[in-house]
Amino acid sequence: MRFNSLAFRLFATSAAWLAVVLPIAGYIIYRLYSEDVRANFDQRLEKLVNSIAVDALLSGGSEPVAPLNRYEPLFEETQSGWYWQIKPLDDPTALQLVSASLATATLPSPFEAKVKPDQLGQRWMNTKGPLGEPIRVIEIVDTKGHQPDAPRYAVSVAGPIAWLEIRNRNFQTRLAIALALTGLGLVTATLFQVRFGLFPLHRIEQGLAAIRSGDAMRLEGTLPAEIEPLQTELNALIQSNQDIVDRARTQVGNLAHALKTPLAVITNEAREDKGPVGEKIAEQAGLMRDQINLYLERARMAARVGVIGRATDVRAVIEPIVRALERINRDRNIRIDFQCQAGTKFQGEKQDLEEMVGNLLDNACKWANAKVRLLVILQHDGDPRTGRRLIITVSDDGPGLPADQRTKLGKRGLRLDETKPGSGLGLSIVTDLAQQYRGSLRLGEAELGGLEARLELPAAG
Repeated sequence: MRFNSLAFRLFATSAAWLAVVLPIAGYIIYRLYSEDVRANFDQRLEKLVNSIAVDALLSGGSEPVAPLNRYEPLFEETQSGWYWQIKPLDDPTALQLVSASLATATLPSPFEAKVKPDQLGQRWMNTKGPLGEPIRVIEIVDTKGHQPDAPRYAVSVAGPIAWLEIRNRNFQTRLAIALALTGLGLVTATLFQVRFGLFPLHRIEQGLAAIRSGDAMRLEGTLPAEIEPLQTELNALIQSNQDIVDRARTQVGNLAHALKTPLAVITNEAREDKGPVGEKIAEQAGLMRDQINLYLERARMAARVGVIGRATDVRAVIEPIVRALERINRDRNIRIDFQCQAGTKFQGEKQDLEEMVGNLLDNACKWANAKVRLLVILQHDGDPRTGRRLIITVSDDGPGLPADQRTKLGKRGLRLDETKPGSGLGLSIVTDLAQQYRGSLRLGEAELGGLEARLELPAAG
């Protein structure tokens, strides 16, 4: 998944949303649970203090009595954190009752600490127990038998705040694990959703690659309704491109036929006139014919290069050329060493590849002493605009050329040695064709000692 891709953007957006939402949801759930646990804890303390007050203050006799039912086993365990206490407020000499868990200690009184009662007359206070542990105390103030003028007693019950913290901490751990697993599952589901949702685009990519490599002429297959118009428009664009190229070829052919006959008539008439005027007209007519042929050839090359989906098997094109040139140069014992990976394809027309490689090989055979090397390799520079490149290197063991003369080669009609056959157009044609395909031709010194021609062209596949 590349950084600059739709898949990464969708996945990153969903992951970022989960990273924000899940912690917020976890915090809300934790707060609600904590409040619920705190409310249950307070209700438990409230129930205990009311039960103890009923047993102690509503029993017979003039003095409070220890409750018969302790309601909580931890009241009997020394310093367990659960305590109860019945303390007289008006008579300091009266009997004070405490739970066995308090032993000789006592609980702080919210009444004496001037804590205001709630609507039910209960006083709440967080304080420290006999061992300094945090506890929560609830206290109610009442008289024996609810008599208005009787001495008052403070009935207190305390519970450990650590009880709340342990439950909150355990729930927090379980909640974090549950949310982490949920987040992992949602991220996995999001990744699958993104892959599954964008898979039709991958099919379009494969279809366009097949068209570009020449394996298909149209985008085929059934696509989702949202992408189907794109498929239709791309097929229409491909067909329109093919139609434009076909019309251009037709117009170029028509122009060539339309001009050939008038030029032939002018040339013939001028040649019959032996005077200087006839010679001048014949000369200019020849120049016109050469210029027309040049630009018509360039127009044909441009039309061929503009075609979408043209791919040529390199080995199938070059092998016949190699065999033909070896037969032609049999008397000179010229050997052509040809290396090419199977399946290598050129992104262009067959006749253009024949023209370029044929000219380079023919030129190398003319100047070689005994050996010509032809190497075809695929190269990828990592730039998506250029894609894979086809590097065709032709070198010979001939005399070679100095650097200043290599820069002159490729100019139309220029020949550095008139003893060799040719018109001087070969390298110029190769250069023009390579430039039409956004490629290049470079000349250098070969390892064999002669001239090396490095032709760079777009590769298909």
